[in-house]
Amino acid sequence: MVIRASTADRLRSAIEPVLQSAHSARVLLLLLCAGPLAACAHFQPKPLSAASSIAGFESRSLGTPGLGAFLAANHVAAPARGAAWNLKALTLTAFYYQPALAEARERLLAAQAARITAGERPNPSFAIRPGHDAVVPGALSPWIVPLSFDWPIETAGRRGYRLAEARHLAAAARWDLVGTVWRIRSRVRAALLGLYAARRFESLLAREESTRQRVVHLLEGQFRAGNVSSYEVTQARIALDRATLARQAAAGRLRQSRIALAGALGVPLHALVGVRFSFNDLKSFPLALTRAQVRQRALLERADVRAALERYAASQSALQLQSRRQWPDIHLGPGFTWNAQLSGDRQWVLGLSLPLPILNHNQGPIAEASARRALAAAHFLTVQTAAVTQIDGSLAAYDSARAQLTTADSLLRGLKRQLDSVNARVAAGELQPIDLTNARAAYEAGAQNRLDALLRGQQALGRLEDAVQSPLTLAPATVQAAQRAISLDATRH
Repeated sequence: MVIRASTADRLRSAIEPVLQSAHSARVLLLLLCAGPLAACAHFQPKPLSAASSIAGFESRSLGTPGLGAFLAANHVAAPARGAAWNLKALTLTAFYYQPALAEARERLLAAQAARITAGERPNPSFAIRPGHDAVVPGALSPWIVPLSFDWPIETAGRRGYRLAEARHLAAAARWDLVGTVWRIRSRVRAALLGLYAARRFESLLAREESTRQRVVHLLEGQFRAGNVSSYEVTQARIALDRATLARQAAAGRLRQSRIALAGALGVPLHALVGVRFSFNDLKSFPLALTRAQVRQRALLERADVRAALERYAASQSALQLQSRRQWPDIHLGPGFTWNAQLSGDRQWVLGLSLPLPILNHNQGPIAEASARRALAAAHFLTVQTAAVTQIDGSLAAYDSARAQLTTADSLLRGLKRQLDSVNARVAAGELQPIDLTNARAAYEAGAQNRLDALLRGQQALGRLEDAVQSPLTLAPATVQAAQRAISLDATRH
């Protein structure tokens, strides 16, 4: 619609006397317009570039000042150049660099910000509706300028239920963050264990390969002397080829294990060049995790169990909120009218409006909220049942792995005694050097079996730690360190 200039001038001339003659209206307009505009939040652009992001990732290292400060803040000294990094220092490094933890933290901040939204009260509204009345003869001005307000008032305590729902969802997000902390720690531990196993297997297989080469050399000499058949030499060469193949595979696993550790820490592979690692944390088998009290606490305090419980509580509040929405809100609507026809006649009115719950009583949203509460309850039972299964299965696997390790230790001691005996008999001239080489090969195989049992035991321990999420393996202070916001360097570097 196009408004002619003359019409717009008449409209402005009708409104201006209102503002000039009604001081209260002028003050109100200033408060309604100037105040909110001054309090408005301003958008601040933060561009995200894939190129700059990958450049920042490639610049990460274990020697940055920001990481050192983060470790110091959590009472862990950054290892000096050439010193070994243990599991605790590497876990905190992952907390500093891993984007998965930053993502979980931002989800928590978003859930906490939702509590602000839930607590907000509805804003009042202001309306000005100029009108034109040219019917009354001899009028000073045909313009009528009414001002009206609408002040909504929530009833039935709905704001409290919104706040309760948001509070429970924020608590669930906090437990999700704790769960992310455990997953990151588990990934770092598994990667460090993989690196340890790959190094040890490569070393043992290299020794086995050397022993098999010695066997082939001795058998070839005996074959030339006519003491053994070509079949025995061929079998020894096949064993040597198998040992070589296994050693080559172990070398490949060693490279992959370093890549896995770098990924678990959230740093590029070149950041681990020249870095030494301590594996002392991967050689013990604590029995405290098998206590019944630890299992019971895990069933009540695990992050996923607590998060599911908080989401159920949030669904309860959501259902209460929808039930309360059966009651209508109240809208207060005072108004003011200036009528120039009657020499600046001023009129005020009081208004009250209520929605009429005639066509529906909010049955649909109530039914949806009730169904979501039932779903949240079923999800909680699913999570808790899965936790029971995981804990019991991890306990059984841990006990079995420790028993196998005990047997492997006993077998290796027996093979060591056999090797020492054969060595003594060879020195006495009772046995041939080939017998000593074969005994050494058997011992090397036993050492590999023992390392394999150790690896399975530590893997079972890792799964048990993840299942019970006990402070015995990850102190509460370490979990809190991951929850605290860190500097933006953690996401840039």
